[in-house]
Amino acid sequence: MEDNFNQRKKEQLKKSDKSHIGKWDVRIKDLCDKINKNNNYYTTSSCSGRIVLLKGKLGKIVKQENAFIFRSHEKVSFNELEKELENVSYKGLVEFKQSTCILHAACRSISDAEEIVRAAKLSGWKHSGIMSVKKRYMVELHSTEHIDFPIMYKGRVLVDDKFLKIVLKEANSRLERVWSKINKLKERV
Repeated sequence: MEDNFNQRKKEQLKKSDKSHIGKWDVRIKDLCDKINKNNNYYTTSSCSGRIVLLKGKLGKIVKQENAFIFRSHEKVSFNELEKELENVSYKGLVEFKQSTCILHAACRSISDAEEIVRAAKLSGWKHSGIMSVKKRYMVELHSTEHIDFPIMYKGRVLVDDKFLKIVLKEANSRLERVWSKINKLKERV
């Protein structure tokens, strides 16, 4: 594995961005840059957390093309969410999700993997661990803040404005906590 690490890192870091937004997520970019400057790591994917509206299916999670109805890597106002909901044309199930930060990194050795997972956990990324040791040492660094629930069905909002305001306030607060954890990890790696 060691012999190919530098070559795989070089190839990974010259790839174009394949994310849905088509550009770096600015809130996590500095952390990724710092990790990528270390000879023992390179990032393969990352997200600083976001608020989204997604197309869903009753009773099962289904990946579908163009699943995103709305997405923001920033805090969202009630007026912004209300406007997005008014413009939803999809008639199936629509889910509201506030997702946490996540980062995947390849590591030169198992001890490097253990070290970055330890740093992540000390920074509050509690759901972090080593994902793979076969082809390469891969870690998934993941925090815990998330909210998800069905918000619309058949073109109708399922909850009232009071509930949405409370949920949105909490979702925005959780994003702030996530961003703080990104900065804490940046200090530890």
